[in-house]
Parts: sequence; structure tokens; C-alpha cells
Amino acid sequence: MQFLTIQRILGILLGLFSLTMLPPIAVSLFYQDGSTQAFVSAFFLLLVTGLLFWFPVRSHRKELKVRDGFLVVVMFWVTLGLSGAVPFFLTQVPEMSFTDAVFESVSGLTTTGATVLVGLDNLPKAVLFYRQFLQWLGGMGIVVLAVAILPLLGIGVMQLYRAETPGPMKDSKLTPRITETAKALWYIYLTLTVLCTLAYYFVGMSWFDAIGHSFSTVAIGGFSTHDMSMGYFDSAAVEMVAVFFMLLAGMNFSLHFLAWRHRSIKHYWMDSELRAYLSVLLLASVVTATYLYFTHTFADPWTAVHQGIFQAVSIGTTTGFTTTDYYLWPGFLPIMLLMASYIGGCAGSVGGGMKVIRVMLLFKQGYREILRLIHPNAVFAIKVNNKVLPSKVVGAVWGFLALYVFSFSFMHLLLMSTGLDIVTSFSAVTACLNNLGPGLGEVGANYGSINSPSKWVLCMAMLLGRLEIFTLLVVLTPAFWKR
Repeated sequence: MQFLTIQRILGILLGLFSLTMLPPIAVSLFYQDGSTQAFVSAFFLLLVTGLLFWFPVRSHRKELKVRDGFLVVVMFWVTLGLSGAVPFFLTQVPEMSFTDAVFESVSGLTTTGATVLVGLDNLPKAVLFYRQFLQWLGGMGIVVLAVAILPLLGIGVMQLYRAETPGPMKDSKLTPRITETAKALWYIYLTLTVLCTLAYYFVGMSWFDAIGHSFSTVAIGGFSTHDMSMGYFDSAAVEMVAVFFMLLAGMNFSLHFLAWRHRSIKHYWMDSELRAYLSVLLLASVVTATYLYFTHTFADPWTAVHQGIFQAVSIGTTTGFTTTDYYLWPGFLPIMLLMASYIGGCAGSVGGGMKVIRVMLLFKQGYREILRLIHPNAVFAIKVNNKVLPSKVVGAVWGFLALYVFSFSFMHLLLMSTGLDIVTSFSAVTACLNNLGPGLGEVGANYGSINSPSKWVLCMAMLLGRLEIFTLLVVLTPAFWKR
């Protein structure tokens, strides 16, 4: 492997990441919130560290191979999680332990939205902005952003893109050049963010809240600048704006690209994954709203409807915004919504979960096996968008499911061994592995009360979910390190 080249890339990326401290510094100076020193210190610390990585190996410019791409992505996300924790650790308000700082950083960058902080309304504006900004950066993937920049520095990045981009069919490109693809994704991402900011502002948010919540909405993150999350605004209009942009962010971004390029929306409805995605969320919304009304959780029908729709879309897309304590809702609703997060968003979106396409293929494969029992000699093909899928794609989905279940079970047992009850440990692993955020039981409101070993396990779960299991586990296998 090209270890020196990898070191050079990591140094460059770490140096670039140090620049993310500049916007919080500007916010701190504008609001005079007293947190400027922490972000300035973090900026210089990360910049110097990046230079120390880069300078000794600055002349090494070799093309990355497949294994190199996987290693860079994993190392960078781990390094980023630790680097992003520096400002949290250095701030005096809030005072955070190293474990809590890393947990908050990893949660932000992986767009999970699980938080250990309380009293958000009283925190420095720069800290609040930084949390939201981390989610926005992690949403489309900092590595994908880097793909658009690194070629200017003489670094071949095709393997980097393939290792980082989620989904079972990751070799598809929107444009002939991979760099142009990365740029196209980021232009769409930025456009959605701007539109979301304006929409939030026009329905009553302040500019600060509008910008912050647009970051976490478009990134499918779920962080908020208020303890009550979206419930703070007590506005159905705000909730519906959030629902609209959460739905858009949970779609495959290639569909947005095709719609923009061809000036047509027909590609949306032609996509079978999108139809399944909208159908699942519609069903979850109808069930939730109906159950809330008939159990008299909300006396007013309209309140039950918009609360049900908002919560179903928020949890189903793995965003994790809340308007009420949904984990206290009656009957099966909390579990049903948590289960919906397993499906998550579409492949090629910023959503978490297993992805709709994988769940579709699992159902199609199951149905095919039933048909084979009825007609043993018949040949049944699995199709997506009227195209027959190769058997290796279906096999990869089953492999993903096996590793997903194994990883979940292992981490669930680890959490229980630290002393957490079965509901808390089950929901915490579910929420972190699916990059959802809020769980049930002790982690319904926040993760501040659980023990430190559990938080480190959950950091691993968040990284596994963000990198979709394979990318991280492949680096941990002995075969990866053999020549």
C-alpha cells in the first residue's frame, strides 16, 4: 500500500478541515459569546498537525489503489471524529470530557444527531453553529467534497470516491469525470441548503436558527439549537418545511441532478426505489397520525396529522428531529418508528439506515424464493427500474444484511454488559447504527446519562452506519493487510 501517499493525503485533508474552524470564529466574534479562543486554538492545532503530516512526504504523488482508498476513508473519518472534538474539549462552556467531546463530534460528522448536551438554549452561539456545521459537512461526505478539490493537488481519487459513496450500486457516475460528479453533488447539496434556509426564515425562524436548522435538515442530521428541537417553534409551517426538505434530502441525489439537467421531473416517478421510499413514509405517516388521534394523544385532528407526519418522516428518513417526546407515545408507535429507521433513505442520499434499495432487493429475493418453491423449474429475474440485476449485487445485499445483523447483535450485547437495560441498549444501537439519533428509554432525550464505555461503542456504531458496514469492517479484516 502507498502509506506515504496516504499520509500526504491525510495531512492535506486535515489542513483543509482546520478551515472549518473559521466560520465558528466569525460567529463567536459577531455575537461576542466568549468562545473565540477555543476555536482559534483548535484551528492552529489542526493546521499545524496537518502540516506535520504533509511536509515530510509532500513529494509522494502516486495513484491510489482500491485498498488505499478504503484505508484513507476509514482513517480520515476516525481522524476527523477526533479532530472535530478539539473545540468541544477546549470550550469552557459547555465543559465536556474527552469522551463526550468525541461522541458529539462523531455524532455530528456522521449526521446521527445523538447528543450529550443539555441546556442548548444557553450555550454560546459559536458552539451551536459549529454543531450544525459539522452535520452539514458530514452530510454529503467530506471525502466526496475532497474529491472535487484533491485533483487540483495532483491526487487521483476514483478509489476514494468508490470507498466513501454509499449504496449497493456505487460505480454509477452522473458525469464522465468523477470530479465533475462530486462537484455536481455538492452544487445540488448547497442549493437545497440555501432554499431550505430561505424557507425556514419566511415561516418565522431567525436567520441564525434558519441557517443552523437548514444545515441539519438537508444533511438528515437532526441537531437543533434548542433543547426542544423543532417543538421550540410550535409551528406547523416550520414542521412542513422540514418535512419537505427531509424528503428531498432522503432521495437519491442523482435524481435531483437528472431533473436539473433535463428540466423534467419524470425521472423521479420512473425510479422504483423512490416510489418505495415515498410509499413507506406515507404508510408510516398515516398509521402514526391515525393512532395518535384515536388514542386521544392529541384531541385536535389537525395536530395529530401534522405531528404524525412530521415524526414519521423525521424518524423514517433518520433525521431525528422531534416536536414532542415521541418515545412516550402510546402503544407500538415508538417501536414502529424506530423500525422505520432501519429502512432509512434512498441509496445515493444523505440518509442513514440500510437504504430502501437494499430492503427492496431483500423483499424481491424473498418473493422469488417463494415462486421457486411453487415453480421449481422456472427462471425468475430480479429487476430494478426494469433492468435485471446481476447476481453479485443481490449477493452483496445478503452479505451486507449478515454483517449488519452481526454488528448490531455484538454491540447490543456490549452495551448490556456495561449495565444498560435491554430497551436502552437496543434502541441506542439502532439509533446510532442507523444514524438516527434519538432512541428509547434512557437515551430518549439525550445520551448524557449513559456511561463512557457505552459512548465509545456507540461511536463505533455511528461510524459503521455512516460508512455502511463494509468500508470499515474491510479494514479490520486480516486479509486486507496481506500482500
